[in-house]
Amino acid sequence: MDAEDSAVVAEVGIRPEEDGAYGLSAALHVELAGVDQATADQFVEAAHKVCPYSNATRGNIPVTIDATVA
Repeated sequence: MDAEDSAVVAEVGIRPEEDGAYGLSAALHVELAGVDQATADQFVEAAHKVCPYSNATRGNIPVTIDATVA
């Protein structure tokens, strides 16, 4: 897939945990051009599965991901 006209915006936040401590959260907003919404959703989900950052934080930081077609 040609991702030349794409953009990713990451929002990292701090959230309270049940024990009174604080943890991180993340939201990834991906914008892709030249594909339909279903393809964009599949691409972003596949990328999240193999991303080294996603693999390092999986289960430790809640992450939401959305894809937008430009």
